[in-house]
Amino acid sequence: MGGSLLDMGALVVVEGLDGAGKRTLIETVLGQLRAHGRRVATLAFPRYGRSVHADLAAEALRGRHGDVAASVNAMALLFALDRAEARDELAKLLADNDIVLLDRYVASNAAYNAARTGQSADGEIASWVAELEFGRFELPVPDLQVLLDVPVELAAERARRRGELDSARALDAYERDEALQQRTAAVYRGLAESNWHGPWRVYGAHDDPASLTACLSEILAR
Repeated sequence: MGGSLLDMGALVVVEGLDGAGKRTLIETVLGQLRAHGRRVATLAFPRYGRSVHADLAAEALRGRHGDVAASVNAMALLFALDRAEARDELAKLLADNDIVLLDRYVASNAAYNAARTGQSADGEIASWVAELEFGRFELPVPDLQVLLDVPVELAAERARRRGELDSARALDAYERDEALQQRTAAVYRGLAESNWHGPWRVYGAHDDPASLTACLSEILAR
């Protein structure tokens, strides 16, 4: 199990596009793991409403704060600072639980910002994000990263419907950019194929959540 020298829980991240179904998958797996007696906690990034850095990023993507949103590095730094600010909280969750399930983490920063610059998973931006977050900010490396790989059109439709039902989740500049979403999906696949900073598992839209639950149980048994 990840961090076994300190008797820490396993850090598992679910990644994917906006509208991919990450929250639904996490809630299903959470219930299944708890039914098997596992101690499980969840945390979602960005921490909107809890982190000034996350809120500044969200506001920038909706037209505020001048030209901040135009800068790839500025946006990446804001999202990275949100996670850096949560490092102690994350450490406590890992100490108190068997598994911590994250809705997005460092790979989301690499995927979206590489896509914004037209780079691939092995490009400069992805390397810079990893050095910033895993290196300088000393965030823990995941035991497993799960890519929820669904058709971009399906994810976009879900995100659009979600925004119509909840004004607080109206589409931002990234979500409205279909070409960006297509490029981001391609970078995500590249990250998964290269096992970027730890092992990855690709999970399709029609895969049974129980298969992921079984995979996580195997990690805990190691």
